[in-house]
Amino acid sequence: MNTLPILSLIIFLPLVGAAMVLTIRGEAEIVARNARAVALWTSLATFILSLALWAWFDPANPDFQFVRTIEWIPGLGISYSVGVDGISVLFVVLSAFLTPICVLASWQAITERVKEYMIAFLVMETMMIGVFCALDMVLFYIFFEGILIPMFIIIGIWGGPRRVYAAFKFFLYTLAGSVLFLIAILTMAYVGGTTDIPTLMDTAFDPSLQYWLWLALFASFAVKVPMWPFHTWLPDAHVEAPTAGSVILAGILLKLGGYGFLRFSLPMLPDASLFFTPFIYTLSVVAVIYTSLVALMQQDMKKLIAYSSVAHMGFVTIGVFTMTTQGIEGGIMVMLSHGIVSAALFLCVGVVYDRVHSREIETYGGLVHRMPIYAAVFMLFTMASIGLPGTSGFVGEILVLFGAFQANTSVAALAALGIILGAAYMLWLYRRVIFGELTKENLKTILDLDRREIAVFAPLVAVVLWMGIYPNSFLDVMHASVDKLMLQAQPTVVQQADAAQ
Repeated sequence: MNTLPILSLIIFLPLVGAAMVLTIRGEAEIVARNARAVALWTSLATFILSLALWAWFDPANPDFQFVRTIEWIPGLGISYSVGVDGISVLFVVLSAFLTPICVLASWQAITERVKEYMIAFLVMETMMIGVFCALDMVLFYIFFEGILIPMFIIIGIWGGPRRVYAAFKFFLYTLAGSVLFLIAILTMAYVGGTTDIPTLMDTAFDPSLQYWLWLALFASFAVKVPMWPFHTWLPDAHVEAPTAGSVILAGILLKLGGYGFLRFSLPMLPDASLFFTPFIYTLSVVAVIYTSLVALMQQDMKKLIAYSSVAHMGFVTIGVFTMTTQGIEGGIMVMLSHGIVSAALFLCVGVVYDRVHSREIETYGGLVHRMPIYAAVFMLFTMASIGLPGTSGFVGEILVLFGAFQANTSVAALAALGIILGAAYMLWLYRRVIFGELTKENLKTILDLDRREIAVFAPLVAVVLWMGIYPNSFLDVMHASVDKLMLQAQPTVVQQADAAQ
């Protein structure tokens, strides 16, 4: 299988699909129908290839696999270099999994400029997968920033009434941090003599330089996560984005910051990572508790789920910076689970919004009487968001808490408080929307999920249960790579422990 450039196929197949959509001509209705079909089949083919990648991946090998390197700009030492390890391969599959779901979810919701919409989504899929495969820092940066363009367009054109404001706020926030990221990349390339990520992971940067580099990377990753107080762009972006835009924003784009910490901050800058761990803990605990309280006060369903995303990503940063195997693996599992569950919750909001054209919680009530299938699906994802045992949300959160108790019991106790608050706001949302008497006239004729919507939710339901019942199918894939990541930070941790004794 090493002779097949499978990563390049997975990365650029959506771009080929976008080019095909671009060539479609004819009447508006025919163009829209063909654009949807091409986008769906292209994204499905990409997903099938990603499953093949997962099947051929060797979990026992902690190194990067399926590596392909081609000289790109030899004079600067920049190359097209791609590969995946046990951490990134799961995010490649997640990106490829969510894209066809987004295309199917947009089938009826998007009726104007369908061709351009599908092109934007396919281009964004290439950028998303490219981020998780890139093994050159410049290539990583290109994909990392390239995602902003199609998402900016999706929010700005197909979003809600305040879409332009939300799109520019999203773009400017994320771009501002990325300027410092670029400076850090140039500095690391100059000091390390290469832009190759695996080589830089084994490069010992001077501790005094590490602190400045870490802060520069943090400026970009903290906005992408987003960590408190850099999260203010997220609720606006989610509220104004179309449903599928919110799915990708929550499902993939929020994972880029956590992935950046795992790929750059911990292995390349271990001294600085250890030094700034209390700082990360403080911001993360505030995010978990404060944004959960803010979520309790929301009247807009999308805003509530957006704030819940900030709280869940607080668990991710706590887990990653525990620098324990359980904590890091838990952080990755929380990211994967959140990518599925938050995407599903935004789709649940989209279902009723398409029927009633309102996201206000008070608009609803008693939907279980008219939409029993929808109520059951919504309940499963609500339970997964809370972290009910047997669902995907439980595994990651319990591992993060195990890791946090090993590193700092106070942080673990405060994080556990966030789980209680999470149950409060999600159950409050579910009760207000689903239960009660069906008194509102416009809801008395509302229809349950149709076949297309069931086809959208069915794979999400299956994955949520799969991750909750058999998490080892995911943990075994990442375990060797997480152990290697721990070894890259271990010398620094040991030196600090010896000095304390």
